[in-house]
Amino acid sequence: MVTRRRLDDIPCSIARALDVLGEWWTPLILRDVVYGLTRFDQIADDLPIARNVLSTRLSSLVEHGVLERHRYATGPDRYEYHLTEKGRDAFGILMALMAWGDRWEDLGGPAPVSVLCRSCDTETTPMVACSACGEALRPDRVGVRPNLGQETPRPRLVLERG
Repeated sequence: MVTRRRLDDIPCSIARALDVLGEWWTPLILRDVVYGLTRFDQIADDLPIARNVLSTRLSSLVEHGVLERHRYATGPDRYEYHLTEKGRDAFGILMALMAWGDRWEDLGGPAPVSVLCRSCDTETTPMVACSACGEALRPDRVGVRPNLGQETPRPRLVLERG
């Protein structure tokens, strides 16, 4: 088995996030939990994943505080998995992956699911937007700068203008 190198020594939020969420099956496990498949057997039935791998991934997500376990049966103990606040904050990542996949890796027909906004009862396309003005964030519209005490991100990205 190949052991993946940890990225926690890289001063980058994306690298640290990948240490928790970047394993191959993790986004799909989180997707299933968001869709309401919260029990081990439900997730195992939905994904073509080995049960030992699923068990390891679920344990890791609990250890990192993304999911929490709730016992629903004893003898043997059985658990449901629910998103924590940290896990709910990963929802935007899942939506961004879905939007990208729908646009660039379509299956030759309609998207597998539609996203409905319950606030306005409208079908929507997930997007990443500026928290201040609401505009969509795109590579040509953002800049980065190091925060105090931090090194400049490597490789140099689009630096803040003026």
